[in-house]
Amino acid sequence: MRRRTVFLTCACLLVAPLFLAACGSTAEEESAQPPAVVKEVKGSDVKRVVLTAEAAKRLGVMLTTVKSQGKGDRTVIPYSAVLYDPNGDTWTYTSPKHLEFVRQDITIDRFEGNKAILAKGPPAGAEIVAVGSTEIWGVEYGGIEED
Repeated sequence: MRRRTVFLTCACLLVAPLFLAACGSTAEEESAQPPAVVKEVKGSDVKRVVLTAEAAKRLGVMLTTVKSQGKGDRTVIPYSAVLYDPNGDTWTYTSPKHLEFVRQDITIDRFEGNKAILAKGPPAGAEIVAVGSTEIWGVEYGGIEED
């Protein structure tokens, strides 16, 4: 009988913390900060997407800088930074501030390998999203929820 009591006591001591942990809240829940906030951009039909650092990490967002080509009349971005909307128009996401992203329309002159040479777009030196653009677009347009 003593052996059974010891066994039940040990089992309760091992299982109780699991139940208590399930009742607690995570740091993310306590902060009550959503992973993304979408804000209107005055005078535009695009929106500003603001991510938390954790959300940007989960989405795998990676930035790069727009390069100039030749005498500076053309700019170059990675092909991975190019987005196509349902109408066939082309876009990229700029990052004017840390963890803030704004979709900008671009005009592609031509492709050279994995690079897009732009006739119109963000200036050389601007920060753009090289990886994670489609995920940010999903946040901007809504309808995507985290599991």
